[in-house]
Formats: sequence, C-alpha cells, structure tokens
Amino acid sequence: MTFVKKSGDLTPIVDNVFSIVTKAKQDKAKNGVENVIDATIGSLYGEDEQLVALDEVFTHYDAIDHKTKAAYASSFSGNPDYREAVWNWVKQDATIQLTHSVIATPGGSGAVSMSIETFLDAGETLILPDVAWGNYALMASVNNIHVAKYSMFDGNHFNLASVKETVKEVMKKQDHICMVINDPCHNPTGYSLTQEEWKELIAFINDVSKTHSFVLLDDIAYIDYSYHLSQSRKYMEEFNAISDNAMIVVEFSCSKALTSYGLRCGAAVILAKDAKKVREVEIFMEKKARATWSNIPNAAMHNFVWIVNEGREEYLKEKQKYIDLMQKRSDIFLKEADEVGLVHYPYKEGFFITLKMDNNAHRDAFHEAMMKEHIYTVAVNHGIRVAVCSLPVKKVYGLAKKMKEIEETL
Repeated sequence: MTFVKKSGDLTPIVDNVFSIVTKAKQDKAKNGVENVIDATIGSLYGEDEQLVALDEVFTHYDAIDHKTKAAYASSFSGNPDYREAVWNWVKQDATIQLTHSVIATPGGSGAVSMSIETFLDAGETLILPDVAWGNYALMASVNNIHVAKYSMFDGNHFNLASVKETVKEVMKKQDHICMVINDPCHNPTGYSLTQEEWKELIAFINDVSKTHSFVLLDDIAYIDYSYHLSQSRKYMEEFNAISDNAMIVVEFSCSKALTSYGLRCGAAVILAKDAKKVREVEIFMEKKARATWSNIPNAAMHNFVWIVNEGREEYLKEKQKYIDLMQKRSDIFLKEADEVGLVHYPYKEGFFITLKMDNNAHRDAFHEAMMKEHIYTVAVNHGIRVAVCSLPVKKVYGLAKKMKEIEETL
C-alpha cells in the first residue's frame, strides 16, 4: 500500500549534474582548487572560478525597497509592466506579426513545465531532441506523459529528416503535436539553427498542421549569451509564417539573462495568428500559475523592468565582457579538440560544448576515467558536456589534449 496516487512515478530522482558537482567540490576540498578541473557547473563563472553576479543587476536589486521585495506581485500572471518588458526584450528588433501573451513563471523551467502540462494529457507523447537537458523528460514523466526523441544532428547540421520521421510516428497516436526545441545556444551542444533551418522547420510544422494542431516550445534560456546578439532574434521572424493551426511558445529565463539563477523568474510567451486561441491558452496558464506557484517574486520582476530599460546600456556592456570571455574559452577548447581529434557535436555559441559519444557505455567509462584524473564533466545521452561557461582560460588550455589521452587508454 502507498499513499502516492496510483499513476505516480516512485523511481528515485537521480540528478547527474548535482551529484557530479558534489564530487568535484569534495575533490577540490581534498586536493586543492588549482588541481581540479570542474567543467560541471551550468552557470557563468569568472576567471577567479567564482559565480558571476552581474553588478548592474544586483546593485539595483539591493536598492529595491524592502516592502516591494516583501509584497505580492499585482497578478499571478505577472506584473503588467514585467509582461510588457519581457515581450519587448524577447523580440527586440525582430518584427513579429502574431498575437501574443506573456505569463510570468518561476524561471524558464516553470515556463517549460507549465507549457508541457498545458498542451498534453497523461498518456500522450512529447517530442524532444535525443541530446537535451534532462529535465524535459522528467517534466513529462511526472505528468505521465511519454517521450519520443528525434536525432538532433545529421553530421554538422540540424536533423530535420529525423524530426519529420519522429513527428509522423507520434501523429499516428494523437491528433496534436507538442515538440521542444532549445534554440539558440542549445543545451548541451551549443548549436544554433540557421535561418534556413528555421524556415524549413516552420514549413514542416505548417504541413503537419493541415491535419494535426502543432505547438512548438522554443526554450531560449541562453539566448542572451549568443555570440551574435544583434542577430540573435532574427530567426523569430520566421514565426510569422506559421499556419492558423500552429502555435509557438517561447520559454524565457531571467535566471540566465541576469545571472540570477536562484531568484526564480521567467516567462512563457504565447504566439499564434488566432487571438482567440492565444486567449484560451492564456486562460489555462493563468489558472495553472494560480494553482501551482500563485505568485512570482515581485522584486525580481521590478528589477528586470529596470535593467532592460533604465539600466540597459550598462547591463549590456557588463554582460558583453563575459560573452567575450566565454567565446575565448570555447575557441581555445575547440581549436585544441580539433587538433587532437577529440570529437564533439557542432558548436556555435553558448554555455556548453558536448563531446560526441555514439556508445553510452563508452561514455560512462570515459566519464569515470576522467574523474580519476580530477576532470569533472556531465554525462548526457550520447555525450559528455563540458561547461566552458565556468572554466577559467588557464584550465581550458590543454584540457582537450588531456581528455583525448584519457580516452585513448580505454
């Protein structure tokens, strides 16, 4: 007999990231920080190997009146000025001609989770990339939603053929499709789709939507660390071509944009041609928000509004220093990896580079062997994730060579 509902999944949660982070911390405590390479942390770290908390963000946050920090937000769907600021920030210079709505959420995770629950019933299937953030599958699992996976890559390109094949299989079982894409700056590979790949994906969505409604969840958690910020939203203009029977929900994260990972704040941006359909989703999400978390941190929303308006110029200038630093780290690692033949997935920008592992058993052996040499990474499906966002330049130099030498001993 159990007290948990019959449909509940009682398999204990195993979070590979946090368990490896703990091992790395223990190694550093025992052998010294300078002797350990910790490429596990999915947050932005400086050259001093300390978490970056952008001064422009937190100086203003500290100055917010205590009563504002203590107060409830004005609405469980988010403060009106925050919702407007998110919309303007997400689209920026991109011309988007669709009806939209914004629902505030606890981080980008809250946006993704709420969206999955909004569009799929228990027993239905969510479509994910085969190399992806593990929490997508967990979010599906706790809601008794199945998962089908498409192959993320065909060589060095996005594998649209696999997307088509996977979607067509799911179409046989249900009359609507819900698919996740994490773009740009994909976690964990650092891939970003080209404009042409987006155009082809939208064309396929429209073809499917002739018989099945289609919702695309675009997780843009890392977009504000694109190496091409001025063009980072350009692809969104392809959204304008979606059919009446398709919808896109953009999942936005203040956590990443403002280096405020523990101050949970984000948003789901609903986009479609039909205003009535947008309103239906908005109503459902409003109820879901009220019933689940009730309120988003008021001061976090106030801070975001100030940062992207009054504090914008200084914030962007400060953040750019770290984008440049991360690009330097990734350039070093990729150059040295290619020189020694360490195979990785196609990387363009973002927090992570992922080594390609066709065989997960080999991946596990490689992962364990690296830890014995004080190198800590995160194992993902068919890969080893290297967090260049948290590695100082001095520890990036020579890392690919060390990894290749360890791999050759297996």
